[in-house]
Amino acid sequence: MIVPVVSEVASGLLARYRAIRAHSLALAAPLSSEDQCVQSMADASPTKWHLAHTTWFFETLVLAPHVAGYRIFERDFAYLFNSYYEALGPRHPRCERGLLTRPSNDRVCTYRAHVDGAMERLLEHADSLPATLAATIALGLQHEQQHQELILTDIKHLFSRNATLPEYRPRELASSGETTPLEWIAQAGGCVTIGHAGGAFAFDNEMPRHAVLLRPYQLANRLVTCGEYLEFIEDGAYRRPEFWLSDGWAGIAAQGWQAPLYWLRDEASNWWVFTLHGQRPLAPAEPVCHLSFFEAAAYAAWADARLPTEFEWEAACAPQAAAERPDDAPFHPLAARGGAGLEQLQGELWQWTRSSYDPYPGFQPHDGMAAEYNGKFMVGQLVLRGGSCVTPAGHVRSTYRNFFPPQARWQFTGLRLAKDA
Repeated sequence: MIVPVVSEVASGLLARYRAIRAHSLALAAPLSSEDQCVQSMADASPTKWHLAHTTWFFETLVLAPHVAGYRIFERDFAYLFNSYYEALGPRHPRCERGLLTRPSNDRVCTYRAHVDGAMERLLEHADSLPATLAATIALGLQHEQQHQELILTDIKHLFSRNATLPEYRPRELASSGETTPLEWIAQAGGCVTIGHAGGAFAFDNEMPRHAVLLRPYQLANRLVTCGEYLEFIEDGAYRRPEFWLSDGWAGIAAQGWQAPLYWLRDEASNWWVFTLHGQRPLAPAEPVCHLSFFEAAAYAAWADARLPTEFEWEAACAPQAAAERPDDAPFHPLAARGGAGLEQLQGELWQWTRSSYDPYPGFQPHDGMAAEYNGKFMVGQLVLRGGSCVTPAGHVRSTYRNFFPPQARWQFTGLRLAKDA
């Protein structure tokens, strides 16, 4: 079921709606019309499609069914900009989104303005909205923030395929120039409570809260760095099958992996990295980024360690989420720095875990048309935790469960090591 939106959240929906919708356009502002139309691979989508799809969400799930007299902007958009909602009818193939030279960027912006006008009129009375409708709007805003992150990950992949390796603009991972020594932080384990406590927005896959038994374990105090991963490469690890899961070893053969995505080697054997700011020399102290799950697991095996489970990660990130407290107690995520002794838990890189993306015991999907939002993807995916440097501010929390197939590398993904106590 959709999480009810508390009154304080409902009263701030209009300001939040305006800010999030404006941010999407700001992300697209540095891009040309040509940049916004191209699709670099089947897993990515053009920026123009992201802008239209997030607008389609509000038109289809909020305005059309709930606002009397609302005028659908253009009937064809229901086919062009549906993503994966089978219950809402047929849709344009995902792998052919880059062929949609029409509608134009200007037409998509006009579409956004049309929907925004209707949404703002609705949200002027947000305090009187039914709780379920306010919750659907909150879901739509979180959904748009997910696509804001995808705008950046997808444009980075697109620019990496351009022979000129053009620059974009947003911030990237900051490098101090020095690596914090790797230390192992002991975690007690025991019977912990996992999942969102309610009282504020959460996706359906974060609930319900439930007990998990953890053996004592240790987590690395920080993420694995580029310099450490370079040692893995120089030790011939991409040629040594003993570190790799079978599908990962097959990926090396099929895809020709020799280093993380966006690592480039020049004629003098110097390593460079393509970033949203263009190409620059590899910075050894930065967290290594754009790894598949297979590469993360292989590095962990090489380092005589393992990847944490998502439950180990959450218990360490938010000790109060694991402590005993009433079921109706409010949830307060920790600051980005995380628990005692742990750094880079949130806001730098999505961190692969060893957990398959499965439903929690008692899982219930969102109500209505949003029922297809998460649950139908609970097979063949691995859970990531923590958010990244391109995740919108305020979008992640310690219970947030991102998920990708194990071969995915274009997302901002890294790793943290774990081992048994």
